[in-house]
Amino acid sequence: MNGLDRPLIADVDAERAVLGACIASPKVALEVAEILAGPDDFLREQHRTMFWALVELATMEKPTDLISLRDHLQASGRLGDAGGIRYLVEVNESLVAVGQATHHAGIVAKLAERRRAVQAAMRLLQKLENPERETGDALEEFAADVSRARHPDARPGGRIRLTPASQIQPRPVVWAWEDDGHGRIPAGSLISAAGREGTGKSSFGIWLASEITRGTLPGTLYGQPRQVVYVAVEDSWSHTLVPRLIAAGADLDRVYRAEAVVDEGETTTLSLPHDLAELESVITKHGVGLVVLDPLMSTIGGTIDTHRERDVRKALDPLARLADRTSAVVLGIAHFNKGTGTDASSLITGSGAFKNVPRAIFGFACDPDDGTRVMTQTKNSLGIGDLPSLAYRIVSAKVETTEGTAEVGRFVFDGQSDRSVAQILGDRTDPDERSERDEAAAWLDEYITAQGEAPANDVMKAGTAAGFSKDTLKRAKNRAGVESRKAAFGSGWVWAKVHTEGSTKGAKGA
Repeated sequence: MNGLDRPLIADVDAERAVLGACIASPKVALEVAEILAGPDDFLREQHRTMFWALVELATMEKPTDLISLRDHLQASGRLGDAGGIRYLVEVNESLVAVGQATHHAGIVAKLAERRRAVQAAMRLLQKLENPERETGDALEEFAADVSRARHPDARPGGRIRLTPASQIQPRPVVWAWEDDGHGRIPAGSLISAAGREGTGKSSFGIWLASEITRGTLPGTLYGQPRQVVYVAVEDSWSHTLVPRLIAAGADLDRVYRAEAVVDEGETTTLSLPHDLAELESVITKHGVGLVVLDPLMSTIGGTIDTHRERDVRKALDPLARLADRTSAVVLGIAHFNKGTGTDASSLITGSGAFKNVPRAIFGFACDPDDGTRVMTQTKNSLGIGDLPSLAYRIVSAKVETTEGTAEVGRFVFDGQSDRSVAQILGDRTDPDERSERDEAAAWLDEYITAQGEAPANDVMKAGTAAGFSKDTLKRAKNRAGVESRKAAFGSGWVWAKVHTEGSTKGAKGA
């Protein structure tokens, strides 16, 4: 009999009593989760699987009763790992008293700590049996193991290492995406694209994936087509993602749908940080240049409270380190909350970790009055912080399939924008201002049509003379079908009619 199987180091009855109480009350499941270091505190694998599922349900504010637990485990392919429905019923009948749940959880936690201590002692014995190991080093490692036995969340090592700055080789930032000579996305980094529904943030992810698979993204990957791993939770691959990828010109042989295998023939969404090791292995093995998590929030493990920064960092900090080790860009798509602020980074749903951990954040907004779409980089930790905003459109594209024509949106950049996401979010125009903008758009349309194209300064002078302010003229551009672009010869910018690549009618951005 293995020492870890002795009754001294496990109390199966206490484990079952805890699980029975968690089935009876979602609140108890969350209370127990605060006492235990994690599912591994349970000796039996069935109990670990069951507890993990109960906490997932409780975190999502769903019932944890026997039927709900069974359905949740079955949907994720883990019912067999939990012992099957008969064992669930057996555990449910093991309930002693809901009020005793925390007491029994304490017993489970103490015995788990003892098991970890025994494992540390066994590792020490193995090291001491090796004549090539220094006794002092083995004892120091044992002390660190014992510390982790009592505090499982502690980082491995247990010692502090000092390195003089003179011994650290300075390195320049390597940019995966450079725009007009300035870095926007550093290689090997976690980044975020955030906005309200329909603004085009997911379409930006498709655009970025397409550029990387073709090796056309300006930056360190230019001329080097790379693989892309795509984790999509909300969109259909056959109806939405593949048609969008085709419309964007992506190399489909280099884009991979990623799912976690939970049982033979059964898959589910990746869960962070649980699947990080396997994700890193995939990135390294296949030479992946980009990982898209859409949305990022849905890949965070069910036991993590997404509104607590410390909890979220347990998933995002290791994810950022993974990106750094592999040099891959990890793009997380994020939604805005219902706030009325104008700072795109602060509007990201969830805890502050979703804005604090990424190296770069891109905000997306669409003006509901004139359809202007703008992307503003609100965070650029390793580069210039006030890069110009970029205008973009979601144009309609038709993709032929074996079952007919699919109409999807395609993300197209239109150069620098005179407006920012903050300005669009903060826009509270009254009817008089909208009327003035409509008049300015009509004047601008007539002026540019007559001129063909005109230097931006000349447009501003003529518009001011006609009685319009510069801000009103800038805001009227989109409605007039006018864009700003660099002059064909010489320096400076010109205003010209937009070259239509397809109607935007019916095109949606996610």
